[in-house]
Amino acid sequence: MKIYRAKDYNDMSRKAANIISAQIIMKPNCVLGLATGSTPIGAYKQLVEWYRKGDLDFSEVTTVNLDEYKGLTPDNEQSYYYFMNENLFSKVNIDKNRTYLPDGMEENSEVACQRYNEIIHSLGGIDLQLLGLGHNGHIGFNEPGIAFEKETHCVSLSSRTIKANMRFFLSEEHVPRQAYTMGIKTIMSAHKILVVVSGEDKADIVRQAFFGPVTPPIPASILQLHNDVTIVADEAALSKCTDVEF
Repeated sequence: MKIYRAKDYNDMSRKAANIISAQIIMKPNCVLGLATGSTPIGAYKQLVEWYRKGDLDFSEVTTVNLDEYKGLTPDNEQSYYYFMNENLFSKVNIDKNRTYLPDGMEENSEVACQRYNEIIHSLGGIDLQLLGLGHNGHIGFNEPGIAFEKETHCVSLSSRTIKANMRFFLSEEHVPRQAYTMGIKTIMSAHKILVVVSGEDKADIVRQAFFGPVTPPIPASILQLHNDVTIVADEAALSKCTDVEF
């Protein structure tokens, strides 16, 4: 596990974008696993800037996203497809036919999950998976206590995750209660994993997840067992790890 200390959110975003861009340059037809939420927005913004300067080419890149809310249409402003289109897909030369997310409008959870697993398997796996880190240690929507061996599945969101996502909706009642998400097994099958973390409010979970025991109640702790994980975190997020060498 490699940990890079960033000065602040902007520095974290640039460092993360550097790692993603290197993957694209080294393997133009790579499969990128992408994440949503506020933390990766800065990295996406930097990638778009480099694309506009002519430094990056997304024309052969394929993407698979971690998750999607169940019940939201792709054109819903709170759907993760909409988020990805607004922050990356519409701003670079990526082929949208090679951008994949779970089908949030498929009511049959078993069908939706099986289809998404088949897509990921057909692509030969994920070259680089980008992750954020939830306050309770969730990665994707894999909540505490979910078995590590699962692939794509439907989850009921915890009350803490619902409250954390409430800022994106009109009210807590509008936040979907379920989502389709890649499972821990799928995430751990990626060749490389990049985790971005920012803010003092993540300091406790950073210490628990990356320097504590590997345990299902802290899903991100399993990343300690992957052989190629890079964490880019700002000083605030690492503020409770000052006694740890890395």
